[in-house]
Amino acid sequence: MNDARIKVFLVDDHRLFLSGVRSELGEEFEIVGAAGEPAVAAAEIVAAKPDVVLLDVHMPGGGGRAVLEAVHRDHPEIRFLALSVSDAAEDVIAVIRAGARGYVTKSISPNDLSAAIRRVNEGDAVFSPRLAGFVLDAFGGEVAEPVDEELDLLTQREREVMRLIARGYAYKEVAKRLHLSVKTIESHVSAVLRKLQLSSRHELTRWATERRLV
Repeated sequence: MNDARIKVFLVDDHRLFLSGVRSELGEEFEIVGAAGEPAVAAAEIVAAKPDVVLLDVHMPGGGGRAVLEAVHRDHPEIRFLALSVSDAAEDVIAVIRAGARGYVTKSISPNDLSAAIRRVNEGDAVFSPRLAGFVLDAFGGEVAEPVDEELDLLTQREREVMRLIARGYAYKEVAKRLHLSVKTIESHVSAVLRKLQLSSRHELTRWATERRLV
């Protein structure tokens, strides 16, 4: 990760709450956009290219899950942290299945919310304490990826780069999506090929496809 501030996009249909969150997080993070309507949120998120989207779950017009699914399908590099008044198991499970990296309630403190955003940006899964049990009970071993000794050789960032390269994106496109330099992407690809003992992008694509990683 470079030294730039984490780019955060806010999605919430309660303007007063949205204003409060923006005020609390504005000095620590780069707020690159905000939306209150699911119908326009997905397009605005894609245009803003945030690192993390702070997403309200319950909104009219399909709710937060609809926004998440619309973005996550083509932009898996954008991470989502659900923020909701609800701590119902069905709400938590639904957005995690849709691709969110975490779920916290709106009773969270500003400091804990900042920490959660940073952890999600780094690839961790984050849940308010009592919600973690819902996820474990619902998914059991399902959320754990099958043991793959080769895949385990790669760092989280290398996995992100590998998936995008395997999907056919050029180095320049990957760099733009992950907010990194082309040279850094080239270094990551070289490391991936070396660790997996592959010699070309073609072989990497076949390797990833066989494991259903793309």
